[in-house]
Amino acid sequence: MNEKQFYMYVKNIGGLYADVESEIELLKGAGGALHTQEKNGELYFSLATFFQAWQEREFVFVDIETNGAKPQSSEIIEIGALRVKNSQILESFESYVYAPFVPENITELTGIRQEDIQNAPQSKEVLRAFREFLGGGVFVAHNVNFDFSFLDYHLRQNGLFGLLNPKLCTIDLAKKTILSKRYALSYLNEFLGINTAVSHRAYADALTSFRIFEIAVNMLPLRVKSVQDLLDFSKGRFKR
Repeated sequence: MNEKQFYMYVKNIGGLYADVESEIELLKGAGGALHTQEKNGELYFSLATFFQAWQEREFVFVDIETNGAKPQSSEIIEIGALRVKNSQILESFESYVYAPFVPENITELTGIRQEDIQNAPQSKEVLRAFREFLGGGVFVAHNVNFDFSFLDYHLRQNGLFGLLNPKLCTIDLAKKTILSKRYALSYLNEFLGINTAVSHRAYADALTSFRIFEIAVNMLPLRVKSVQDLLDFSKGRFKR
């Protein structure tokens, strides 16, 4: 969003307040980062990302492997993620996902074969578990729009909450903080001395994204304080 803060003003008339509370719970269930405050019977909502220091927020680093490039015609075959707060890994998530086929070029890239996912949990089961793992954390990935849109689409297709979580791209963040000829995950893995041994596998790539984030945030301007500051800085929109 372009504005520093958005807010809605709702008067407590009749049953409206309860209805709004229900809607807010639904938004939070989909990862919406909302800060609520009640004053004199009136309910105010604003983006929680403006009120929380980025060091105090949970970030969930995510990577997926798929059997194609477009969510509408392809399936997710692996999800890997780790939840982080203040540079500490709190918990990890890793699962194959059943899909009816794995093309040869995907096997060559990832090493994942049809036999590996043949008996894997069904998509809805894994996605439900991932949605719970993600919670209200900031969704972080290298080329975040790919992972975010793929997961959002398949969550909705399975009748689950889509994604409203704030999102952060480690490519964008690296470009603002790290001088490099290229910003591909594999290049930065070697260039920055991260040296994650495995690539093009979901958990390993999520971990590499986190290591890039660790290096990048050490080079942030001191004026980047809130979660929203960090998101805006990564997108070149930070104006303080």
